[in-house]
Amino acid sequence: MFFIKKLISAVIVPPQLFIMVALLGLLLCRWRPRWGHVLIAFNLVALIVLSVPGVANLLIRGLEHYGPVSIANGSPAAAIVVLGGGVYSQAPEYGNTDTVGQTSLSRTRYAAYLQRQTGLPILVTGGAPYGGSSEAQVMRLLLEKEFFVPVQWEEDKSRDTAENAEFSGRILAAAGISKILLVTDAWHMPRAKLEFEKAGMIVQPAPTGFNTDSSGFDLWLPNASALGKSSTACREWLGLLRTQLFKN
Repeated sequence: MFFIKKLISAVIVPPQLFIMVALLGLLLCRWRPRWGHVLIAFNLVALIVLSVPGVANLLIRGLEHYGPVSIANGSPAAAIVVLGGGVYSQAPEYGNTDTVGQTSLSRTRYAAYLQRQTGLPILVTGGAPYGGSSEAQVMRLLLEKEFFVPVQWEEDKSRDTAENAEFSGRILAAAGISKILLVTDAWHMPRAKLEFEKAGMIVQPAPTGFNTDSSGFDLWLPNASALGKSSTACREWLGLLRTQLFKN
């Protein structure tokens, strides 16, 4: 089921979606030229629009429902939970060992910052669905060996956000903990919060990785980076819709 869900998710978002629509348009050109040309033209326009940084920023910012967490007067949470965001496999500059990817690094760094501010214990969560080191394992090593922050729990079996919440919830429930500071990217927080609440947690969002791109002429010139951001946003909007539809 996990791999089927990943396959469907990959197919219905850009750029894979554009490739499939373009192929369909080419096929239609043989039997229904007008419809084929319309489909290809629509596909091209959509590709250009989603490659515009300004559009990508709007899609991402629409997901950033929660602002930076305030812990000036303490936090009602009893633990910090940080979600993995990918592994940098066989990193040559680190002796061909696995380490955190860019997204995991951002989240882990912020979790370390929060731990120093609050003194709360940390749970790292994230498995290795495609083999190799788990996200939790490489995050734990980074926190303990480089940030010098202790990790209390390591959940290394989950393959997606729903399993992050389910498996982490079991660990924390056994420790008598229900209130957490949840660390993930700002665009990912709405769905992650819903999943952890489904697992019985009381969540105080602690988002990081906000979209802070400045304005300027380049904001309206299509580029590959913007298309990637739009793809992330589209995938997340679909995931959020699915989570809301099946939240019970």
